[in-house]
Amino acid sequence: MSIPYYSSSDFESTPNTSKSTQEATMRPYTINGKTYYPTVVEVGDSATGIASWYGPNFHGKKTSNGEIYNMHSLTAAHKTLPMNTMVKVTSLKNGKTTIVRINDRGPFVSGRIIDLSKAAATEISMIADGTAPVRLEVVGFYGQVETPANKTAKTHTYTGGNFIVQIGAFRRLAGANTYKTQFDNTNGIYKTAVREYTLNGEPIYRVFLTGFRSEAEARDFISSGQFKGAFIARD
Repeated sequence: MSIPYYSSSDFESTPNTSKSTQEATMRPYTINGKTYYPTVVEVGDSATGIASWYGPNFHGKKTSNGEIYNMHSLTAAHKTLPMNTMVKVTSLKNGKTTIVRINDRGPFVSGRIIDLSKAAATEISMIADGTAPVRLEVVGFYGQVETPANKTAKTHTYTGGNFIVQIGAFRRLAGANTYKTQFDNTNGIYKTAVREYTLNGEPIYRVFLTGFRSEAEARDFISSGQFKGAFIARD
């Protein structure tokens, strides 16, 4: 019997009695007869095992926390880490790294500890192989990587409501409408909308992408770099 050259040890999954268990995404859930208990972790906690990735077949569908899965964003599915936990993923095969935000549950395949988005899998060069041995390290929460500056800050990532991302601004309505048509249904997920505002006493037409279910999802999209200068707004 061959012995793998990496260790396999996922984050603990045990019932806890903290207030966070009252949040919907922290409640125990059962898949295929097995119950999973979302667990409280700290920055620096780590685990090792096999990573897989998921892409086109799930693109545009809802994730476990109600967002829309975007395979072009740096996100991942994990069975027990709190939603919006930030995780550094290091390939034990080539040393490449990526940082992802947990926004889904899975993978429910024996021996696998994390399911990466296509974008994240691309960053650590595991698309062709489909799986890779990895080390996971918790590096932040609420959709933000922890730094000395925000270590004690009470950050919060909003969910629910209507989040939009501005991708362009035009003085002429015709230009805005052309841009709207060009980028409607971006990534097969997000619709465009044109809103009229006033700037320096003159009308300005801003083009937004709509359909984001949380602030974190919108930030993930912006970080993908598809639209330079894009930013979030509340509708």
